Amino acid sequence: MPNNAIQLTPSRFIMISFTFIPIQPRSQGVADLVIVRPLMFTESEAKKLAKQWVAAWNSHDLDEIMSHYAQNVILVSPVAVKLLHDASGTVSGKDALRIYFRRGLEAYPDLKFELVDVMWGISSVVLYYVNQKGTKTGEFMEVDPDGKITRVVANYNG
Repeated sequence: MPNNAIQLTPSRFIMISFTFIPIQPRSQGVADLVIVRPLMFTESEAKKLAKQWVAAWNSHDLDEIMSHYAQNVILVSPVAVKLLHDASGTVSGKDALRIYFRRGLEAYPDLKFELVDVMWGISSVVLYYVNQKGTKTGEFMEVDPDGKITRVVANYNG
């Protein structure tokens, strides 16, 4: 085996971007590592996620909104600072996110988003939209292999 080779236990998995790579054991417990190119969002996948996300918010259906998020989601937003009275603006976990979103829907009963643009990367999207007050918003979202949002960083122009 070369000096720069990696030895791992046969029962482990390695996550490379969106792809889980099983490690196959060889003789004497040494594993072969297969490298696969990370999967990237396509334009149609990114736009589909964006349209469904905006439609969920515009419906004010909290269950539909929450269906887009992973259990371990983390959100950082200046609006969270105001609504939660927490200077970090951080919301951790799906249960806490549900409470935050419920407060947001109650605080802004006329909430409505108009999608302006969508950008995408390897395992992330950026949604650029305008809300009911005309505020421009850019939300960076990391997405897991199941298509669930795991991290959000919200940015506003006003």
